[in-house]
Amino acid sequence: MDPFFLYPSPAGELVLSFHDGALSGLWFSDQKNLPPETRRGGARLPLPDSWDVSRWLDAYFRGENPAWRPPLFLDGTPFRLAVWNILLEIPYGERMTYGQVAEKVRIRLGAARMSAQAAGSAVGRNPVSIIVPCHRVVSAGGGLGGYAGGLRRKELLLRHESAEGGACVFG
Repeated sequence: MDPFFLYPSPAGELVLSFHDGALSGLWFSDQKNLPPETRRGGARLPLPDSWDVSRWLDAYFRGENPAWRPPLFLDGTPFRLAVWNILLEIPYGERMTYGQVAEKVRIRLGAARMSAQAAGSAVGRNPVSIIVPCHRVVSAGGGLGGYAGGLRRKELLLRHESAEGGACVFG
C-alpha cells in the first residue's frame, strides 16, 4: 500500500495521497468522509518541503495565490471530472454558486438540463480539497452550502482568500 503524507496546515492537519507522482487526494484528517484507505494500512509520512504540493500549500497558507498548480490525478466519472475541472477555473478569492457550476457543466456536456443538486453532489466528492477549490462554491442565496472539511473551515478558507495582505484568519 502506498504511503500517505501529512501536512500541518493552519486550517488543520491534511492527509495527502499520490498516484504516479501526481496528487490524487487531499483531505482534512478529521473530516467525515475521509476515505477508509487513509485510516488503515500504509505509512503516514511528513510531506517533504521540496515537493510541489508542499510549496503550493505553503504559498497558499501565506496568503498568496499560487500561479501554478501541482500535477493532479483526478479519478472519477466524466460528469465528476467535468465538475472538478470547472472548480479549477474559479479564480482565487471568488465564488460560484452550485447553479452556476451546473449551468457550465450542462453547456460543456451538451446536456438539455443539469440540476444544481447533481453538481453539488459531484462538488462534495472532490478528492483534492483546497487545490481543487470546492470551498469556493456557495448556495444561490450566498449561504455556504456544505463542505466535507466542515463549514467553519469553508468560511475560514473563503475569508483567508479575501484577507488583505495575506493576513492569517486561522487559529
